[in-house]
Amino acid sequence: MQAMNASEVNRSFYDALWADTYLIPPERFNTWPLVSELMAAGPGTRRLEIGPGLRPRLPIDGTCFIEISRAALGRLAGQGGLATHASAAALPFADGAFGLVMAMDIIEHLEDDGPVFRELARVLEPGGTMVMSSPLHPDCWTTFDEVVGHVRRYEPEDLLSRLERHGFTLQASAIYGMQPRSRTLSRMGAWFLTRQRERAMYWYNRFFMPISLRFEKPLRLSPGMIDASRVDEVLLVCRKRPATMVSRAAGAPQGHQGRTGLAEPSALPSPEA
Repeated sequence: MQAMNASEVNRSFYDALWADTYLIPPERFNTWPLVSELMAAGPGTRRLEIGPGLRPRLPIDGTCFIEISRAALGRLAGQGGLATHASAAALPFADGAFGLVMAMDIIEHLEDDGPVFRELARVLEPGGTMVMSSPLHPDCWTTFDEVVGHVRRYEPEDLLSRLERHGFTLQASAIYGMQPRSRTLSRMGAWFLTRQRERAMYWYNRFFMPISLRFEKPLRLSPGMIDASRVDEVLLVCRKRPATMVSRAAGAPQGHQGRTGLAEPSALPSPEA
């Protein structure tokens, strides 16, 4: 039997996952204060979230959502979301269509992340904000990464370089993620998800997810890039540079590429207490 590619693995896993769980409103997550501040700074801004499943971080009503899971699409649409079945590598929107884009735990699922970065940059207007997250450090790879459909983990410098090449300037960052820190717990979770899915989903929905939300730490944003040497997953707040600046950065010598042009403190979301 021919092995499934990453896209097929993800579609199979998440269709089954979202069919067996419930929608959690974005107000329940520690990203909500950041989202609220970004929306207050740009009322009326068009919003897009890529691949939220049933864990959206942007307000559902009026937000455009892209999903590969039809099980999630119907639930999002039922709450007022403008949900579309499409790939993050080929977004069905015009250039500069959105002022705020979220892509939480997305890029690590794609075998070729280049088209995704290009599409995220294309549909975001100049000066617009993108919030994204990704797991870090390839040497921290676990069985859990495989089960949930990850293709890679990023070294922090590599991730920042890719963002820079595609026209993004890093504004702020924070430690993020709800994956178990213990490799033993990760292996146990992977084992149950692959061999006893119904039991795993029962415990996930009724115990682990509510407990995780209750004890989730506030998001603590820092200007620029945090020290990510011992961080499993990072959240990044980025701005899209004007086209002239993107062209200049793309043509600059390799030694000059990197994290540049951080915003003034007044332009950054406030760190949460």
